[in-house]
Amino acid sequence: MTNQPERDPIRLFQRLLAEAAAEEPESGTAMTLSTVSADGRPSSRMVLLKQFDEAGLVFYTNYDSRKARDLAAVPHAAVCFYWPSIARQVRVEGAVERVSAEEADAYFATRPRDSQIGAWASRQSETLSNERDLDERVGQFEERFAGREVPRPEFWGGYRLRPQRIEFWLSRPGRLHERILYQWDGDSWSMRSLYP
Repeated sequence: MTNQPERDPIRLFQRLLAEAAAEEPESGTAMTLSTVSADGRPSSRMVLLKQFDEAGLVFYTNYDSRKARDLAAVPHAAVCFYWPSIARQVRVEGAVERVSAEEADAYFATRPRDSQIGAWASRQSETLSNERDLDERVGQFEERFAGREVPRPEFWGGYRLRPQRIEFWLSRPGRLHERILYQWDGDSWSMRSLYP
């Protein structure tokens, strides 16, 4: 961020994401995803951002996972990126919706084969009695799809978080951090600075 803040938070986020990915290639797209259950209990976990554009931020998961159950009950979420290499943080809040089956199929086809098999084998968020059970399930699906492409399971797909609030944070000495908040009113973005 600068003395003349960017008026478009999408463009600013794209620029920071590219900078962070160059500095932190293994973790530049990692984000903390926070959801709320039907009974109001918050939960956070790390997920990977797989796509970002004007429409929103996209991540993928098992539709039977805890995060998916939370999103079915309360279709709103928050994500937080923290990039220590560039001393920046970005927080995004908004409504969440599933991506289309076609979009999920296209992304699934780009995943490494072992990750595709893993999507089939994992009963995400369910109790795993012992490691052998998972290994056996992996073996079963490797055999099932031997010699052919692995299709996307119907229980696995993506979500798009449509930003309604985006806050950019820049570390500064004395904890006098720079914070700029953008809010979407349905037609345009408003912008204001916040105290640290």
